[in-house]
Amino acid sequence: MTRKPAPPSRRTRATAAPSHPPGAAVRPAYRLLERRFGPLDAPQRLDPLEELVLTVLSQNTNDTNRDRAYAALTARFPMWDEVAGADVADVADAIRVGGLANTKAPRIQAILRAIEEEHGSLDLGFLDRMSDDDARAYLLALPGVGPKTAACVLAFSLLRPVIPVDTHVGRAAERLGWVPPGANDVVAHRVLEEVVPADIRVSMHVGLIRLGRAVCKAGRPRCEECPLQDLCPTALKVLSGAWDREKKKSG
Repeated sequence: MTRKPAPPSRRTRATAAPSHPPGAAVRPAYRLLERRFGPLDAPQRLDPLEELVLTVLSQNTNDTNRDRAYAALTARFPMWDEVAGADVADVADAIRVGGLANTKAPRIQAILRAIEEEHGSLDLGFLDRMSDDDARAYLLALPGVGPKTAACVLAFSLLRPVIPVDTHVGRAAERLGWVPPGANDVVAHRVLEEVVPADIRVSMHVGLIRLGRAVCKAGRPRCEECPLQDLCPTALKVLSGAWDREKKKSG
C-alpha cells in the first residue's frame, strides 16, 4: 500500500534556513521593516547634554516614565548646574517616576560634575567638532556611561551613523543571526556597526526597536506575524515547532 503524501504545512514561509551571510539580509530587512512600520525616523534631535541625561533616565524603564522623569527634573532644576549642585536625595525625588532613582540621581550628578570639571561649563557642543571615535571615547569615559548611552548621543543628537543597541535591538539582532549569541554591549555595538550600512544605522535602530516591542518579544517571539521571517533562522525554529519542543525539554 502506498503511503499518502503528507499534507502541506499550514505555516507560511520560513521553510529553509537563510543561506546568506548576515550583511546580505540587512537592506532587505530594512525595507521590510519600513513597509511594516512606516517611516523609521529618529527621535527629535536634542542638545547633546539633554540627550545624555535623557538616555540615563531611560535605563530600565519605558519611554513614558523616562519623559515624565525628565520633565520633573527640569521643572524642579531648570539649569544643569542646579542639578549638579543639588542634594542627591532631591534629584532622586524629582526623577522617582522613572525608576531606579537612587542609582540614576548620583550617576547624573557625577556626569555633570565630570563635564564641568574638565571643561568649565556644562556644555557638550564641542562633541560636534570631534570624530565619531573621539566623541564616543569621550562619552564612554564619563561616569556610568556605557556603549548604548554613548551611541544614543552620537545618533540622535550629533546625527552620527551609529546604531544604539538596547534590549529590543539586541534581542532581535541576535535572533536574526546578526550578532553572536550572548554578545555583550561592546561586541553587539561593534558587530552591528560592521553589518549595518552607515546610511541606515539609525533608522535600523528604530525599526528593530519597533519589531522587538511588537513582534520579537522576550520569551516566544511572534514569528507568525514577523515581516522578517524569511530572513530569520529563529523563525524557522519557531514556525517548525522546534522552538517549543526545545523549551519544553529544557523546562
